[in-house]
Parts: sequence; structure tokens; C-alpha cells
Amino acid sequence: MSRRLTATLLVAAALLAGCTTTRTGGAAEPSDGPEETASSDPATDQADEGGDCQYVQNPAEPAPVGLPPDGDTDATTVTFRTSEGDMSIALADDVPCTVRSFVHLADSGFYDGTKCHRLTASAGLKVLQCGDPKGDGTGGPGYTIPDELPTNLPPAPSAGTGQELVTYAQGTVAMANAGPDTGGSQFFFVYGDSTLPPDYAVLGEVRDGMGILVAAAKAGVTAGASPEDGPPSLQVAFESATVS
Repeated sequence: MSRRLTATLLVAAALLAGCTTTRTGGAAEPSDGPEETASSDPATDQADEGGDCQYVQNPAEPAPVGLPPDGDTDATTVTFRTSEGDMSIALADDVPCTVRSFVHLADSGFYDGTKCHRLTASAGLKVLQCGDPKGDGTGGPGYTIPDELPTNLPPAPSAGTGQELVTYAQGTVAMANAGPDTGGSQFFFVYGDSTLPPDYAVLGEVRDGMGILVAAAKAGVTAGASPEDGPPSLQVAFESATVS
């Protein structure tokens, strides 16, 4: 698929990465969630100090805007001008490394010209995934960011899976990844409460633009793909980003 989450869930099945496999939540079926496709051999990755954040450069992938700078950001909001209107994200204040990277990418124009490439519509996973420069779920910024995983999301029924499952509420914005410490540029908007393991850093929440997510969900997945996971029929493209 694309960059993906590695954990297997026994919840409603739905892919949440780019183009290949994913995981989600549902009942009694193995599934994936918001994922990005791994694109390099960890043995060849090079760690960068990044101040107190350990960003890891991926030599197999271009890093067009470089690594995030040292020092915390004072930004609280990122607003995307999209093909469907403006979308604003109120940034979380408890994931400094994740926010620093996201602000760096947005402010450097990394997301300009990209589009949301994946929509999931299963009972347990309702997200629109974006942030891939390749547009197919396999791209990233040329580095990965350390995990800052949520600890306060409400628990969801595990249905005897033996896995810890939580609810990512409607309006949440979280990072996709391909396993531990592999987050990059891909992120997802939750347009309906979704059941997942707490493996995705919560970047923030939608402040404005929920109507765009509702419209994308209503339009559904492109014909010919799985009705529950695939390219969205309504293509939401990012034109520019403003950090404030």
C-alpha cells in the first residue's frame, strides 16, 4: 500500500495508508490503520540530533526542505488553502517533535500541490489521509520523526483481540506511520469516530473545514476500488499553507 501502520487489529477492516495494505478497526477481522509504506532500510538511516528531537534522515528518499530546525515552535495553527476551501488545524501542545516537523513542512511549502490520496469508510475507520508528495501513499519528507503516542484517548471495546484499542474522535488529526518511530509527512483527518490502537500521534484537531471532510466522505471512494478503502472520489488538493 503505502506507508502503513504495522500492527494487526481485530476490528473493522480498512486500509489507512496509501495504496497497498492498511489497518483499521472493526469486528473479528484483521485490519490495518493509518499507515505509510516504509521506504528505506533502517540500517542505512542516519540519526540527526534535531535538538531534543531525534529526527532520522532517510538517505533513500529526497528531503526537499531538509530536516526541522532546532528549537520549539510557537505556532498554534496551520491553515491549508485547498481546492475545496480552507481547512485549519489547531495544533496539539503535548507532541513538540511532531508539531515542529509538521510546521516545518507546512511553512516550507512541502505540502503545496499535494492531494489527499486515501479515504477509508469502514465501520471502525473513517479517515481522509493526506500529506504524501507522491500521491500514492509511498512518499515522505526524507526523514522520520520520533513517536509521541497518545496516552489519554478514551478506550474502545477490544472485542477479545488482546490489543489495546482507543477511539480517535471525529475532528482529530493524527500522523500515519509504518511502525514505531516511522512517522513522516503523511497524516489523516478523522471524519467519524474511529477505533485504532494508540499507535498514531495526535497532531491536533480540525478547527475549520469539517464540511470538506463530510463532503469527501459523502463522495466516497473512487469507482473500481474497494468501497471501504481507496482513492477518494472528491480530490482535496492543498494549494498553500499558512502557519500562525
